[in-house]
Amino acid sequence: MKYAVITFGCRVNQADSFECEADLLARGATATAPEEADLVIVNTCSVTASADQGARQAIRRVARVNQSARIVVTGCYATRAPHELAGLPQVLRVVPNRDKKRLVEVLEHDHGADTAWRFGDGDGNCGAVVEPGVAGRTAYTLRVQSGCRESCSYCIIPSTRGAPESVPLVAVLSKLHQAAEHGFKEVALTGVHLGSYGRDLSPRLSLLGLLESIERASPDGLRIRISSLEPMDCSTALVDLVATSRVFAPHFHLPLQHASDRMLAAMCRSYALAQYAELVDHVRRRLPDASIGTDLIVGFPGESDRDAEVLVEYLARSPITHAHVFPYSDRPGTAASVMDQKVSGPNIRERARQVRAVAAVANADFQEGQVGRVHRSLSLEDGSLALTGNFLKVRIPPGQPRNEWLDVRLTRAAATLEGEVVR
Repeated sequence: MKYAVITFGCRVNQADSFECEADLLARGATATAPEEADLVIVNTCSVTASADQGARQAIRRVARVNQSARIVVTGCYATRAPHELAGLPQVLRVVPNRDKKRLVEVLEHDHGADTAWRFGDGDGNCGAVVEPGVAGRTAYTLRVQSGCRESCSYCIIPSTRGAPESVPLVAVLSKLHQAAEHGFKEVALTGVHLGSYGRDLSPRLSLLGLLESIERASPDGLRIRISSLEPMDCSTALVDLVATSRVFAPHFHLPLQHASDRMLAAMCRSYALAQYAELVDHVRRRLPDASIGTDLIVGFPGESDRDAEVLVEYLARSPITHAHVFPYSDRPGTAASVMDQKVSGPNIRERARQVRAVAAVANADFQEGQVGRVHRSLSLEDGSLALTGNFLKVRIPPGQPRNEWLDVRLTRAAATLEGEVVR
């Protein structure tokens, strides 16, 4: 059987898709494009209305260009509103998040008349593994935690992902060694609420304890990237560990969401701007070349002109190097969706434009400041692109093999960041 996986949303979904592909490959299935696949798995996100829309559009497109494809939908949208997806063209199965980890097993044992799922009857090599290059991905995304108990007023994810659940330490270390054995040289650690890692385990662990164990036991030649981490979970000890590490990339993604304390309180975020600013300033002092990413929401209910100005003013003076800007949209079932004082669409769009403009300047300044620096980088795609530890994608002269460590000197920051291989 030929398969394709279409993934929407965060690194957690990417990690889930990796596991699904590993199960399919091990059973003899072969990866292909959605236009040619017998089975198309759509792994959905539901963090915004546009994410839902993107999933529906992808399903309809697959059904239009590949009328023989059997489509299976999973992920947060499939968990939140399965009825909206079940009626779309060629969707034969909607699998909620609770069954996603065993999705392939579920399909194998589905004996309905129209769903006789067999994977080992094609050209695939049973026992094959996910390797660099599968589905165009060079790095491996490893989910070490799922679920969330936080109560952010805008977020639907706790209701779609369930209670926190951590992967035991021994299993995490085993997965890292397997990734290295299969040829991966970079692994991104991810979770729905990564900072809560280990609180549900017995004996109880912590994210810092996990990272310290990885620092000691990680295979040589493997770079570990920590994905999105809530500010209240990023301690100075964790920053200091990354600053002195042989393993961890100098890259933090710390969602701020807003710089107005009034808005942070309305969002039910458990910190104030002063705490966030102290944290990112510490990151910059300890790691002068680190990238510091963030997520920002504009147009949250009740956001005033002054609140919007506070966000722009802080972003302009902060050490943040890149930002994902999300125009607020209601998510049915969240506390924010029933709040009064909704911001008009034109105001939301204008505020988003202003914030993105400031973020673009910050990113350009960061890139310009990196010109002349030499970074250990991993070659991507066809070898003409490299990823630095501090999360910069750099165009390099062609001719390098994919998935190789290179020392790259950044030579020019323009529309595209450019560099040269020095070793």
